[in-house]
Amino acid sequence: MELRRGVLAVSVLHDLDIEPAKLGVTLTDVPPVWVSWGECRRALAGHDPETPEGRERLARWLLARRWAADVSLDDLRARLRPVGLPVDHVLHPGLDWVRRRVLGDALDLGLGAVDIDPSDPDHVVLLPQPLLDAVGLDAEVEWLQAEAYLERMGAVAAGRMRLDPKGQLRPIGDCDVVTLLGSASLRTAIASEANGLGAVVAPMRKRGWTKLALIDPAFGPAAAAATAVEDRGFVRPLLVTSEELALAVEGGRPRDLALRDPSADAPWLRDVLYR
Repeated sequence: MELRRGVLAVSVLHDLDIEPAKLGVTLTDVPPVWVSWGECRRALAGHDPETPEGRERLARWLLARRWAADVSLDDLRARLRPVGLPVDHVLHPGLDWVRRRVLGDALDLGLGAVDIDPSDPDHVVLLPQPLLDAVGLDAEVEWLQAEAYLERMGAVAAGRMRLDPKGQLRPIGDCDVVTLLGSASLRTAIASEANGLGAVVAPMRKRGWTKLALIDPAFGPAAAAATAVEDRGFVRPLLVTSEELALAVEGGRPRDLALRDPSADAPWLRDVLYR
C-alpha cells in the first residue's frame, strides 16, 4: 500500500500519467510502459516510498522508463553515454547498473542517455538495467562504445588540464568531471604529472582540481557539504594512478591547518606549504 501511494504521489508531483494494477503500474501514453511493483522496489533501494528521498528515486526511475520509450531503439542507442558516480552517491541506481568499477572502490561507471529529458536536452539520464532489458539493449555490448567515447573525452580533458595553471577539470562533451575520472587516459595524465601518484579534489560533479598545493585543505570538504547531494562529487580528496582511483583516508583537521602556524614577519621564509 505504501508503494502504491508513493507511485501515485510521483504521478501528481511530476505530471506522469499512470494506471496502477495488481502486479504493477502502466505508464500510459504511446507506447505504454509496464513497470512491476518489484521493479519499483528496486528503484527505492531500501528508502521509504512516502519520504522525499523515496519519491525522488521513484520519480527518476519512472521518468527514465517513460522518456526512453518515447524514442526509437536506434535513437536511444545513438544517445547512450557513459556516466560515473561515487559508489555511495544518492543517484546511484544499484549494482546491476554498474558496467565497470574503477580499481580503488570509489567510482562506478554505467550507462545513461543524453537528449531524452524533454525539459533539459543536455541532461544525461541514468538508464537502470531493467530499462535496458525492456527495450532490448545488451548493456555490455553498448558499454564498449560508451567506454571508447569516455576515453576520447578523457584525452581532451587531459590536454586542457595541462594548460590550466590550477589544473582544473571541467566537463567535456557529455561527460562531467566525475565521469571523466573514470577514463584511463585522464588518470594516466594526472598520475604522470605527479610522478606516478596524483591527487584530485572533485567536491562537485562538474568541477575538479589537480594541483592541490594551490588549494586550501578545507576547501574540498566544505565545497562538498555546500553542494546539493545530487550534484555532489567526492567528499574527500582522491589518490590517482593510471589504473586506480581511491579516496584519501578519512581523518585530520583541515580547517585547523590555516590557523595552527603563528604569523611571521617574513612569510616568504616560512617553511610551510601554504602561504
